[in-house]
Amino acid sequence: MLAMQLLTSTLTTVLAAVSVLGHMEMTSPCPRYSPKCATPSDLPPGTVLDYNLNGPIGTKSSANQPFCKYTTPWPRVSDTWTAGHPVTVTFANNGASHSGGHTEFSISYDNANTFVVLHQVLRHSFFTAPPTSSGSDTVRSYTFTLPAALPGTSHAVFAWTWVNAIGNREFYMNCADVAIVGNAGSYTGKAMTVANYGPLYPSIPEFMGNYDTGIQLYTTSTSQVTVSGTGFSNIPTSTIPTLSSSANTPVYSAAAMPPSSSWY
Repeated sequence: MLAMQLLTSTLTTVLAAVSVLGHMEMTSPCPRYSPKCATPSDLPPGTVLDYNLNGPIGTKSSANQPFCKYTTPWPRVSDTWTAGHPVTVTFANNGASHSGGHTEFSISYDNANTFVVLHQVLRHSFFTAPPTSSGSDTVRSYTFTLPAALPGTSHAVFAWTWVNAIGNREFYMNCADVAIVGNAGSYTGKAMTVANYGPLYPSIPEFMGNYDTGIQLYTTSTSQVTVSGTGFSNIPTSTIPTLSSSANTPVYSAAAMPPSSSWY
């Protein structure tokens, strides 16, 4: 009996460890509710830190959570970026990369309702080359340059999204709140790709060995989003304004969230 209890306890511990290490999550800029970088003082009232940010927000059959996983606006920004300048996004070293997949980095100016794509990493994300060509699973950061025409705003929502190459057909998304130093204006670009996120969106099957699977959703889509900002100049972090629900409304909507009834 004692041996069985010890075995059960050991299996539970192992499974818990696998669960923690089972997926992937963004570490910088600091995602909403991340215990790795957020503090309790950052949290909106009535919320807690999330120790499962490495899990998907949906599968091909169900949209389990809304975009960014939470709908409560985050009160402060975690980083300040400048239009036209390079930025670096980092990921957990112990994350599971599921043999790569398709990644996008996008930004929203309407509190995570619509997103415009800033950068793509397609086919074998997190690998130096395709795993089938002896690629190494060692990539845990990406650096890219923000569009020079990206409008300035005191509060935008930056998103990392990922469709994994192998394993359950899932859609991953982490969001971080950033300020963008730049002029007033608008920027138009490709709408964020959403797949494996319930029956209202396309499903991409496993694609280990055929890394062009689903690629047309990322490269041939004609859906576009225009975001607008009133302009923003860099000021001390302690005085950065909090999010206003009426500011920076997008001109065009695409890649919108499914009905709220599908979140539960």
